[in-house]
Amino acid sequence: MKLIHADHATTEPQGLAVLTLANDADPRALSLEGVDRIDLHFPAFTDGRAHSQAFLLRRRLGYRGEIRATGDVLADQLPLLERNGFTEAVLRADQDLTVAQRQLARFKSYYQGDAVQQRPRFARASA
Repeated sequence: MKLIHADHATTEPQGLAVLTLANDADPRALSLEGVDRIDLHFPAFTDGRAHSQAFLLRRRLGYRGEIRATGDVLADQLPLLERNGFTEAVLRADQDLTVAQRQLARFKSYYQGDAVQQRPRFARASA
């Protein structure tokens, strides 16, 4: 997962077709053709609707482009963000990138399936 500190996040995408999705929008109602990146916003770290949107985009809609988490994104959320299909996260300004990278490296594998690795660990050949 690519980590971006809030101070270094660009507001204008360069050469990408970016779709910014509101928390109450249903991704199933949108055309994702030609979209390179989808930005999902967390208005508060306790608001998990963007997690559901990312999971829906990956598992049910088969979206393969980048999914970026923006807003109130904390370092301790990163493992779940990654498991739900996010590829980038713009961390809140008070978050430390070193701590965030440590959070991502904390677990090498998960027992349950998720948006990225759908099969549970016991069902994978390399388990």
